[in-house]
Amino acid sequence: MKRAFFLAGVVLAGSACSRSSSISAEPMASSSSRAPVATTNASMAKATVGSPAPDFTLIDLDGKAVSLSSFKGKTVVLEWFNPGCPFVRKAHTVGSLKNTPGRALAEGVVWLAVNSAAPGKQGNGVEMNRKVAGEFAMTYPVLLDESGMVGHAYGATNTPNMYVIDPAGTLVYRGAIDNSPDAEGQSPTDGKLVNYVEEALAALKAHQPVKVPETKAYGCGVKYAS
Repeated sequence: MKRAFFLAGVVLAGSACSRSSSISAEPMASSSSRAPVATTNASMAKATVGSPAPDFTLIDLDGKAVSLSSFKGKTVVLEWFNPGCPFVRKAHTVGSLKNTPGRALAEGVVWLAVNSAAPGKQGNGVEMNRKVAGEFAMTYPVLLDESGMVGHAYGATNTPNMYVIDPAGTLVYRGAIDNSPDAEGQSPTDGKLVNYVEEALAALKAHQPVKVPETKAYGCGVKYAS
């Protein structure tokens, strides 16, 4: 009798573990009160210019899973985003992020925004991101990274923080969108506005190396979990 009870317990425990595993592997649907859940890998490699960009899967504002690896063969731009950050707002309304994404998308570049704001922090929340993305006419996905796993893997420190990945999947640029820390394009550090992301994209299109592969990002600090 004791052996029968023991075997029954093992079967039930195995069944419960199986159910739990299958549920956690499926991304949750979006809702207005809770952000969707990402399916990132806890052992992600660290991003290094000149090396393969770490792959990830994050959920967009509609609950759809988006994987970086699905865009292999295309140039990809990652933009660290926070709808509550004044630097992001200025960059998207009067600065270099107002028109650069549209021009890149027209050239066939994949553009993805990533928001690593943790729950309870500035910029977190599906509805807020959807509202501001609409205000900025962002026609590309906003991906939610509430755990900060992807942001930490890429070393994202600010919003905006930009990354360019070539068609082979190699990270070729990371840093600021341009050399104007006011985010308005009015105060370039060298007297002439330089859009680092557009320069990197132009180099890739011409099959040339990126002249400035890394710069220091400016803007709000990424609102990671404490």
